[in-house]
Amino acid sequence: MEIKEIKELLDKEPEQVVEKLLEDIKRQYGDIPYIVNFIKDMPELFIARMIYTNSVMREFKRMDPKTVELISIAVASALKCTHCLKTHIRAAKKLGVTKEEIFDTILISSNVANASILAEGTRAIDSEFRATGNEKDPSCILCNFNSELPGKS
Repeated sequence: MEIKEIKELLDKEPEQVVEKLLEDIKRQYGDIPYIVNFIKDMPELFIARMIYTNSVMREFKRMDPKTVELISIAVASALKCTHCLKTHIRAAKKLGVTKEEIFDTILISSNVANASILAEGTRAIDSEFRATGNEKDPSCILCNFNSELPGKS
């Protein structure tokens, strides 16, 4: 939905805006995602979220729609959000993205997710095995919480 359409829509009653946005979402994704369906009865939240989502996902002109959907697939895959993953795969298929391109995207995201797990885990191992028990981790507020209290060292 173009910005000018959204501006025109916002002059209408909230229920009409919600209905029009739901139609647009269904046309884009083939169904109404769970979260969208959940908040549709809260027009002030729903409308704001949908305008933001629309701006990020469809009015973002520096990337083509296929790239946006492939990024969405990668993130949904890495975060293990099955519903988001299925929704974005469906949208990508509608845009002509191949099964192989989707699979490659998932392979890349799994590699980055795996590297992230390894990096976090190995840093924790190194930190613990180097520790003498008195070190503070400057990047962790919880590690430093007790030592920051008055009268504590």
